[in-house]
Amino acid sequence: MPVTLLHHLITSSASHTPEAVALRAGGVSLDYQELANAVNTFAGGFIRLGLGRGGRIAIWLDKRFEAVIACFGAAAAGGAFVPVNPALKPAQVGHILRDSGACALVTSPERFAGLTETLATCPDLRHLVLTGKPEIAPTARTFATHGWDEILALASKVPGHRVIDADMAAILYTSGSTGLPKGVVLSHRNMVAGAQSVAHYLENRADDVLLAALPLSFDAGFSQLTTAFSVGARAVLLNYLLPRDVLRAMERERVTSLTAVPPLWIQLAQLAWPAGINEHLRYFANTGGQLPRATLERLRALLPSARPYLMYGLTEAFRATYLPPEEIDRRPGSIGKAIPNAEVLVLREDGSECAPNEPGELVQRGSLVGLGYWNDPEKTAERYKPLPPAAANRAPGLVMPEIAVFSGDTVRSDEDGFLYFIGRRDEMIKTSGYRVSPTEIEEVLHETGLVGECAAFGLPHDTLGQSIAVAITPATGCAVEPEKLVAQLLDICRKNMPSYMIPARIEVWQGMLPRNPNGKIDRTGLLCELCKMDGNALGVRVE
Repeated sequence: MPVTLLHHLITSSASHTPEAVALRAGGVSLDYQELANAVNTFAGGFIRLGLGRGGRIAIWLDKRFEAVIACFGAAAAGGAFVPVNPALKPAQVGHILRDSGACALVTSPERFAGLTETLATCPDLRHLVLTGKPEIAPTARTFATHGWDEILALASKVPGHRVIDADMAAILYTSGSTGLPKGVVLSHRNMVAGAQSVAHYLENRADDVLLAALPLSFDAGFSQLTTAFSVGARAVLLNYLLPRDVLRAMERERVTSLTAVPPLWIQLAQLAWPAGINEHLRYFANTGGQLPRATLERLRALLPSARPYLMYGLTEAFRATYLPPEEIDRRPGSIGKAIPNAEVLVLREDGSECAPNEPGELVQRGSLVGLGYWNDPEKTAERYKPLPPAAANRAPGLVMPEIAVFSGDTVRSDEDGFLYFIGRRDEMIKTSGYRVSPTEIEEVLHETGLVGECAAFGLPHDTLGQSIAVAITPATGCAVEPEKLVAQLLDICRKNMPSYMIPARIEVWQGMLPRNPNGKIDRTGLLCELCKMDGNALGVRVE
């Protein structure tokens, strides 16, 4: 059978190398045959419970075997899995359960203890599955409670629902910059095509060891599993508290592949790396935002044998672009070209294609384009739109519209088709009649070597439209007093930026900048905190 459905990634590898290690967590291993059996057994258990076709099963767990088995098992049963970030609080979990209409929740007894009131507000919930015995038994509610082993014991040979690659496999909730999280619906085709495409350009192979450090609720985090399983490689699940824990796991597990987001890379780059990691790390990859050039160069110096991949992705289309390692020095700042089996266009507002170096909106087409936002036709219509007839040389005889993802990100393409990220439309700073990308300001500050993390913002201003404010953390080992550090940075900005780009204020932040659940810098939350802390100094009127 060809690999067309999500769980086929596991069963196909199990048929070729059943005894190869598929998963490791906490020093314990599952081989491919054991994992395939567990996934099929979980699916059979939920079919016996009456899971309907397309029924949603939410999973609120840290990275552990049960989380992986439940995700793939839900899809194998003909349902859809809804991975909930373990960093979320009960109120946020409740929103996802209600919005997705989840009929079941898989969680731990410890997590359930904080959910008792929240679950009472989830009318669609019918089954609660606990990975262990709760200290306090759930009281009688509208849902039945099951132990993990009980679900596995229910499995039978009753046929499951018919599933094809166009069917829904998962709903991934994105944090977003405003409003409540939105659920991006992905099909089996989206996830399988994404796994095969990523594994192709990263040249993954069966002897790879991929460290799954990102949340499985994040598309790039879950991609570590699908990419590994597509080639019969090993995925190592890691729940870490400190960046140093990541390095220890890489050394202990002899990791060959690590994908992370810029805030984590910035922290890792400031640590002393064990020499042995360079001997087995084959590549490192960045996603979820632009990696500062200074951080990239530090990583390359630490890991001379590892190949760096710079990637850009949309949850709405799972994966989007990558820059091959050999192009990094020739095309600094580029996010590369479309991944295999996808096409990325740069379009004007009228739908026509931009000329080289002309800014436009990044639009993605192909088999990775998702199925829209769950239960939200308005937001779906904003992002998932028919491809304009003038785009991609569509033949006039094609009468059926093709749906593409309009990212909301502004990019440009050079003469050779390599893309460069400019900024999100809702994050661009408009000051003195100019449009300024926050990343352009952040890059200058990172290159000073004095800054650990930074985030630039546009704030309301009576005459400029917006003034520029920046929040930073000092680089590790930087002993300069905050006032002097700000003065040094402003002096560097004056020498390297036009006047309209120079920040009106630089705020030195104590500790890490706030994160959203996926580990990215939470710009909206940070801006609110800055306004509360010193609104008048930032030019914002606080009532």
